[in-house]
Amino acid sequence: MAHKKANLPQKICPVCQRSFSWRKKWEKDWEQVIYCSEKCRRGKTGKTD
Repeated sequence: MAHKKANLPQKICPVCQRSFSWRKKWEKDWEQVIYCSEKCRRGKTGKTD
């Protein structure tokens, strides 16, 4: 079975500078998602634009 995960939207985490992809659990609030993980959200030491 082929998956189309290469076409998912991505963002860059302001804390760890890594890219992260859209997840089903973020479907309704993708525009408000800023951090890639709970650990980065708690750290919040990076720049936010």
